[in-house]
Order: sequence, then structure tokens, then C-alpha cells
Amino acid sequence: MADENQKVAAPSQTQDQHEGHDHAEGGDRGHDHGGIFGERTELIFAGLSGAMLAVGWLISQRLEGVVPLGFYIAAYGFGGYFTLREAVGNLLKRRFEIDTLMLVAAAGAASLGEWAEGALLLFLFSTGHALEHFAMGRARRAIEALAKLAPEQATVRRGETTQEVPVRDLVVGNIVLVRPNERIAADGVVVAGESSVDQAPITGESVPVDKRAAADPALDFNKAGAEHRVFAGTINGPGALDVRVARKASETTLARVVKMVAEAEAQQSPTQQFTNRFERIFVPSVLAGVGLLMLAWVVIDEPFSVSFYRAMAVLVAASPCALAISVPSAVLSAVARAARGGVLVKGGGPLENLGTLTAIAFDKTGTLTEGKPRITDVAPAEGVDERELLSIAVAVEAQSDHPLAAAVVRDGGERLKGHPVPTADAVQSITGKGIEAQVSGKATVIGKPKLFESGPGPRPSDALWSDIQRLEASGRTVMVVRHGERYLGAIGLMDTARPAAEGVIRRLRAMGVKRFIMLSGDNQSVADAIAQKLGLDEARGGLMPEDKVEIIRGLKTREGRVAMVGDGVNDAPALANATVGIAMGAAGSDVALETADIALMADDLNHLPFAVGLSRQTSWIIKQNLWASLGMVAFLIPATLFGLKMGVAVIFHEGSTLLVVANALRLLAYRDKTA
Repeated sequence: MADENQKVAAPSQTQDQHEGHDHAEGGDRGHDHGGIFGERTELIFAGLSGAMLAVGWLISQRLEGVVPLGFYIAAYGFGGYFTLREAVGNLLKRRFEIDTLMLVAAAGAASLGEWAEGALLLFLFSTGHALEHFAMGRARRAIEALAKLAPEQATVRRGETTQEVPVRDLVVGNIVLVRPNERIAADGVVVAGESSVDQAPITGESVPVDKRAAADPALDFNKAGAEHRVFAGTINGPGALDVRVARKASETTLARVVKMVAEAEAQQSPTQQFTNRFERIFVPSVLAGVGLLMLAWVVIDEPFSVSFYRAMAVLVAASPCALAISVPSAVLSAVARAARGGVLVKGGGPLENLGTLTAIAFDKTGTLTEGKPRITDVAPAEGVDERELLSIAVAVEAQSDHPLAAAVVRDGGERLKGHPVPTADAVQSITGKGIEAQVSGKATVIGKPKLFESGPGPRPSDALWSDIQRLEASGRTVMVVRHGERYLGAIGLMDTARPAAEGVIRRLRAMGVKRFIMLSGDNQSVADAIAQKLGLDEARGGLMPEDKVEIIRGLKTREGRVAMVGDGVNDAPALANATVGIAMGAAGSDVALETADIALMADDLNHLPFAVGLSRQTSWIIKQNLWASLGMVAFLIPATLFGLKMGVAVIFHEGSTLLVVANALRLLAYRDKTA
């Protein structure tokens, strides 16, 4: 499984990544830097280059001629080996990059007899290159570690016996035995046993989640509650579990997250796109300038060798190595850190945009509220028994997967206390308004009061309307039930705000987000009650999915950058139209993972301030890196024009490259200071 996921995790490469400078790839993807010493071969070769250079220089202090030259040539060989391989590969792909520039400069130094200078250049460049690959590899390994979370073997029940099989051979429907303290091998539904599971590797949740067997062994994975559903790569606690496999190894939430995180690395941020455009102009300009500098001896009274050496020094100084690596190194580190914290960020664009938000719109049900409403009021119409009202409502809503339907079935069933429930068939959803079905041969409609104001059929009585308005005024979500031509009454439900919601809004406001709005399909009174409790600026109730889209578009026009936070299913159009679409509780949800720009894997709002804070820290680090890289180029170009030696220029050049990579790696240790 680890091997398979690592193949999935291999990031796709784009042409844009290669342009400007190959370091943008992180090196070890575009080229094989292994060798006789394994992955450290490049670093060892750089060390041997330095040793040959040192020996040659020491000998040259007492002896001139072929002996020190031999050591210098050996230094060229070790220092230039990997550089030459990359340069040839780039030239075959018609790319003229930093590796080629360094080789040209080293060859130029040798042609002038400055063998020590050229060997020093290749030694420093190869050392910096190797250290850069090592540092970038650390960030990449943080991503690849995700792929290694799932075990390679699983214990499958075969009748009365068990058998160890490779995880990649698991099929949907297999029953897998998960022993205490083992990693879970597949996404699935618990069918036997009780335990607690550490889901932090997938969702970032800090507290283990209790798991127990589902009453229905055939329960659909996508409809299973958190207490019945488990994910590959998570860690079982003290109890043994039997898990029915719901997805193949290549389709688990873990495999999808690994793939998407790897792909996110290839998605360029606005800043990276800018630096690429800058390099496409800057590099040819530098080459043209270097060409002119080679001709300085024509107008200045100096030997050609002096003009040529100066041009080579400027060529080294002006190479935008640090600039090219500054943004991708930060994005890679931030994406890896976010994934480790249970936040899936799909690229540099959403990552940068998240930190610049001026407004956030929230879906209500399941996002700001628990999404687990309860029946609080039952108002039968005149002459209707409460049990008749509830039995018809339970019969129809049992066919729906909406949270309100689940509440009616659960709480209504408890109130009925064994009273028979008829069968509903021909069930159809009325998008955003309710549901209709056939019960006992009669057309039955259950929905929002608004549905019965202008739709076909008779209107509710004045007495029932009075009850409906009373329930709505008290902040209840109201469902009206009509059976045939007869109204049975209304049911009032109440959803409670998430305990974390108020604190999250306060933290985000302190971080500079100016406007918060809640979008809900519930009536305005319900929306206002929740919004007032949580300290939101505005609430919009009674909305259809297309209404949410229009509101998001309007917010973008007025406020600038706007995020939409929802569950990724019925909020998909609004998520797609926001500057940044953020899906809650995306673990196991295919729609949420595909729709959103950012997915909070756990059903926990506290991850939102963490993601916004990480985005802002990433933007700050990117700015630091850009100033450092451009500042170094601005310093080195005039310095080499006025006589700075090529070797010293390389020290500064490679030093700035390592500096920006090390600065970017700080994001791997980011902590949410607002929590």
C-alpha cells in the first residue's frame, strides 16, 4: 500500500515549473540525484570536489604545473558531474537555466587559466545545490509520509479463520479484523466491536473518536455516522474492531488526500506566476548584458581576459536561483504542514487567497450548527391526532438523507412508541423546499411553509398558519405535513450552534476578516437567532442553492475576496463561485474533496483559523524570500561590475538560495497562536 500510494503521490509536472530554474522542481523529481552512494551521492561528490580543490591549492603554493592542475581538473569533475547532467537534460529540452550558466562561467574561468576560481565556483554551487535538494526533500518527505500511514498487510476474516493479505488486494465487502493499537487498513464501516480511533493522521483531530458497530451491517459508508465510519491510516485504540471494507486501497480518503496534496504542489500561486514571468524577461536581459560586457575591452583599455572574467562574474551574480526557489519552497512546506494538521489545500492559489479574505459566508446547517436538529414542537391541525401526523412524517422522511429528515425519523419514532408507521413510495425531492411521496395511496408533501403559500393544492387553515408563525418567530425550523388534500399539522425543529463557532468567529475577526454572513435555507427568524448568538454581521434565510450563488457573487463585488464555508454537497455551486471554497468534514466525502479549494478533513471549525493563519504566515515568508533573493541580486550585480571575485559572488549566491529554503522550511513547524 505504501508503494502504491507513493506512486499516486508523485506530483504531476508542468512546463511552467521548469521554466526559469530547475530548482523549482525540488531537484530530485526532475532528475535522479542518486548514484554509488545513494541519495547522498551529490553531497559526497561536492565534498570530494572541495577536497580536490584544497589539495590542488596547497600544492600550488609550492609547486606549479601539471600536479595542482590535475587536482583542479578532478575538482571540476566531481563538482560539475551533476551540474553537467542537469544542464544537458535542460538543453535537450531547449531550456537554458542556472546549471548551464554556471558551467559556462566555470569553463570561462578555465579558459583564462583561472582553474582554482572555476573549481571553487563548481564546488560551492554543487554544495549549495545538494544542500538545497536535501532541505527541499525534507518538505517533500513530510508529504510522502502521508502515503506510508496505511499498513501494507490486512487481516481478513474468511469464515471462522483469518488470513493476512496485501492491502492492495482488499475488495469492497471484505471484513477486516483490526486489533488494538493497529493502523486501520481501509476505509470502511464498523460491523463488530467497540473502540476509540486516533483520526489525527487524516482529520487532524486531537482527541480519539469513539467507534461502535452499526446496527445495519450493510450501512452505506457515505451515510454512516462518525461513530461507525473509519479511515485507512488511522490508529485503533484499546478494542478490536471488525470493519467492512467500503473502498479499494487506491480509492481511500488517504490515497485521495496524498494524490491531491501532491498535485497541489504543481498548482502555481499568483506570486509564483509573477516570478516566472519576471524570470522570462530577466534571464534573457542578463544574457544580453553579459554579452555586451564581454565587449568592454573594445571601448575600455583593458585585456579581453579581464572583460571576459567580469562578464562571467556578473553571469553568476545575476542568476535568479534564490528567486526561482523562494515561492515553491514556501508553498510546498505550507501544503505539507496543512495536510499534517487535517487541512487539504489544493495549490498555491487558494493558499495565498485564504490569507487575504475580507469576508466569509457560512452555510448554517452542519457548519455553524451541529447539523443534528431535534423535534421541539408538534402542532397537529384541528381534528388530527399527533400520532397520525408523526407516523406520516416518519414514513416519508425515512426515505431522505437530509439532517432534518433524520431528526424527524429519530425523535418522531421515539414519540410514536411502537405505533405503526405506513410505507412511503414514489419519493421525490422538491429541491430546497421539501419532499413528496405516496403514502396509503395519497400524495403526501412535507416541506417549508413557503412551499404551501403558492404551490398547488389547498392552503393551510388560519389556525395552522398561526401555529406555524408562532414556531418560526421562536426560531424553530418548521416542516408542514399535507396528506392528500388534508393538512395534518406542523413540526418544529431546532438546531444548536456548534460550541466552537462563536470562538472561531471571534478569532477570525481578530485576524482581520471584516464581514461574516450566514446563508441558510431555513426561515429568516431561525437564521437571525443563530446569527445573533454567534456574533455574525448578517444572516440570510429562506435561500435556494441558486440564491446562495447570487449572494456570493454580490459579496465578491462589494467586499473583494470572499470564502464560502459549507459541506461541499448542496453548497457546491456557492463553493465554486467563491474566491475560496472551504468544505467542512471532508473526510470520506468525494463531493467535498472534489468541489472545494480547501477541505477541512475533520468536522471541526477550529481548523479554519489555523488554515487562515498558516496562509498569512506563508504569504509573509514568501515576501521575505522575494526581498532576500532580489536584494542579493541587486547587491551582487554592481559588486561584480566593480571587481568582486567570482568565488565570493558564488558564496553569496548560494548562501541566499539556502537562506530562502531554510526560511520556507519554518512553515513545517507552524503553530496556530490564536487557539
